[in-house]
Amino acid sequence: MLQRRLHHQADQIEWLLATHKAPARVTGGRVTPRTIQFHLAPAPTTKISRVENLAEEIALLLKVSSARILRQDGALHIEIPRLDARALRFLELCAQAERDALFMRALRVAGTTLVGMGMDGIPMLLRLGVPDVPHVLIAGTTGSGKSQAARTLLASLVMYQPAREIQLLIIDPKASDFRAFQGAPHLLCPIVQNVEDARERLEWLADEMARRQTARVNRPRIILLIDELADLLMQGGSAIENLLARLVQRGRSAGICVIGCTQKPTAGVLGTLVKANFPVRLVGKVTSAHEALVAAGVSKSGAEQLAGRGDFLLIAQGEKMRVQIAHLPTSDDDAFRLKFFR
Repeated sequence: MLQRRLHHQADQIEWLLATHKAPARVTGGRVTPRTIQFHLAPAPTTKISRVENLAEEIALLLKVSSARILRQDGALHIEIPRLDARALRFLELCAQAERDALFMRALRVAGTTLVGMGMDGIPMLLRLGVPDVPHVLIAGTTGSGKSQAARTLLASLVMYQPAREIQLLIIDPKASDFRAFQGAPHLLCPIVQNVEDARERLEWLADEMARRQTARVNRPRIILLIDELADLLMQGGSAIENLLARLVQRGRSAGICVIGCTQKPTAGVLGTLVKANFPVRLVGKVTSAHEALVAAGVSKSGAEQLAGRGDFLLIAQGEKMRVQIAHLPTSDDDAFRLKFFR
């Protein structure tokens, strides 16, 4: 059934492009849990800009909410959301990774975390705290999967790396998204929920950074997770901002990695703190092209056109990679704790 529908949609795409004097052939495609991607081979006379301008017509013809025209790896693609889209479950992705000895070896390395699934259907890993990934900004509007992305990163660390290698400090003002980690042996302290406690913990962490730098040690690695980073900066004022600036500027050499989450990726709120010190971004759906520019740090990222609910861009070294964030439902929290808090 799916195969027949894909062939029919490919025929429709070719017909529409030919009708609008932008002929191209659909040469193949890729199906993920959330999207369908058609690979295009434009005719030599076809202007790419003409194809890009037909996104709305393609979406209307295929009876889907949107269609994205992507240029990726030197090729042209049309991407549409699946009508039968389903979440990519975190524990299912873990099971897939565990069947591969190379993935398992990588996941045992301190700081390596499982993010989600790339467009090639292969689990995507990110190694925190190395020179190319000193700190990570996760941005996206409500419903984009921003907090879920952070949960996934932490869950992977807790599952595959012992507390002697990785320690967590979590600041969660909403006191809801990270309850699964309360009681984890990796936690340095109970989850922080208010600005005053956050300031005290950041002061301690800045002192710990200075001690480590003097002693020239960087283990165990400390992962500082801040949910609602923009709100914390606004409420905490210059004291919080100065502490965070010290940590992101000098923390990597002391084994400290900051993961900041925000649904307000605006230059006025985040300022130079983020621009200069968060070279790696996980960006979900945002509300405008301007927010996409601030959140991604690169122009024309297309983050404002993402589907939401875990559909993300990983921005690293100026390159964009599409990733479907793995989903750890809160209904799985008890099973997660029982299985992995050892």
